[in-house]
Amino acid sequence: MAPESSRKRLPFEPAGKGADKTAKESKKAAKSAPAPGKKAVQQPASGKKTASAQKAAGASAAIPAEVSDRMLRRMLVFSGVPTASGVLTFVVSYYLVVNQVVVLPSYFVLLVTLGCFGLGVIGLTYGVLSASWDEGRPGSRLGLDEFRVNFGRVTSAWGAKSER
Repeated sequence: MAPESSRKRLPFEPAGKGADKTAKESKKAAKSAPAPGKKAVQQPASGKKTASAQKAAGASAAIPAEVSDRMLRRMLVFSGVPTASGVLTFVVSYYLVVNQVVVLPSYFVLLVTLGCFGLGVIGLTYGVLSASWDEGRPGSRLGLDEFRVNFGRVTSAWGAKSER
C-alpha cells in the first residue's frame, strides 16, 4: 500500500482526523460570524442541519457512479456464483435423494449448502473491497492489489475512529 502522504485521495474519502477538526472549526466560525453590515441572526440550538445542507454534504461524499457500478458487478460475480451454487446443490441433492440415485445424509446437504451461502456472504465483502475505488482505473481482473489497498484504507479508518 502506498504511504498516506504520497497516494492520491479519493473524492469520496473522508478527510483525516486533524483536517476534519480544522474544517469543522472553520465552518462553525464562519457560521457564527455575521457578515459586515448585517445583523447577527440567532441560530436554533437544536444543531440539526437543514435538508439542503444534508443533501449537499451527502453529494460531496457520495461514491461516483462508475465506482459503484464496478463494485456492484464484482459483488454479483463473487457473491452470485457461490449463492447460485448453494441453491443448485440443494436442488441436485434433492433430486438424487428422491430418485434414490445416491443416499446422502441430510447434514451433508446442510453443510455444503451453508458453506456455499457463507462464501456468498464473504463474496459481498470481497466484491466491494476488490474493486478499484479510483474513477479512471478499472483495476485487475481478480482485484488482489485493489483488495490490499482498500482493506488498508478500511482498517486505517477504523483505527482513526477508535482513537477519537
